[in-house]
Amino acid sequence: MAGRDQTEPEGTGPTARRIILGAQLRRLRERAGVARSDAAWSIRGSDSKMSRLEAGKVGFKERDVADLLTLYGITDDAERELLLDTTRRSNEPGWWQPYGDVLPDWFEDYVGLEMSASRIQTYELMFVPGLLQTEDYARAIITSGHPDRATPDDERRLAVRMRRQQTLGRRDAPTVWAILDESVLHRPIGGPSALVAQVEHLLELSSLPNVVVQVLPFGLSGYAAESTFSILRFSEPELPDLVYQEHLTAAVYLDKRADVESYSRVMDRVAVDALTPDETRQHLSKIVAEG
Repeated sequence: MAGRDQTEPEGTGPTARRIILGAQLRRLRERAGVARSDAAWSIRGSDSKMSRLEAGKVGFKERDVADLLTLYGITDDAERELLLDTTRRSNEPGWWQPYGDVLPDWFEDYVGLEMSASRIQTYELMFVPGLLQTEDYARAIITSGHPDRATPDDERRLAVRMRRQQTLGRRDAPTVWAILDESVLHRPIGGPSALVAQVEHLLELSSLPNVVVQVLPFGLSGYAAESTFSILRFSEPELPDLVYQEHLTAAVYLDKRADVESYSRVMDRVAVDALTPDETRQHLSKIVAEG
């Protein structure tokens, strides 16, 4: 496709492209000395709309981007086409969009960012992270412990979770670093046999070059962190590192440098307290053998 940036990572999806495009347009506006309110007026929008566009929180119309580029004095055909091509691709539906009726909006945003991340660090207190779950384990969680009563919507949610795991096998797969509280390995999600199969799956995944698994022993859990969280890092400079915390009916995204640094320090502390990756594999092997 003309103008396509060949350096764009394979996994970059529409959510990330939207954020990148918004950041690029903001820099062009500031370089041109155009007030945000004047830019908004040029595309028949409000200042708040322009703020959301530059933050990548809403989709872009190609006509609006073309008008903004003209306003900012961008006349080079190649430069314009590159940004317009990014606009078109930022509006392409993500693979998860057909499942939008069974996924909350805030989680759709996470899936889009997850597939674009270069590194995902996660600390879990309750469950094995979704990217590392077996199908039986995931089905038990999605059905609240009643996999035999799974509804069609439950099966579609499960399909999304299994599809997300394909990111681990991509050519530019992210590094996934999961630290699990030891209690996760003893919570019989799906029954004893499903749990043993899940632990065996963790053992297999931990042999991948891009997957690190550590277990935080009972004796040291609860000191450094009191809740589950993930840190997403990106190779694109326009995408800020993010802390993601999921709750029952919503999720929180933190991108302020101070917040990310605070959670990064906690993650470092947990990683030091946890069993090393080699010790973790030995621990997982023992559970499988005893299972």
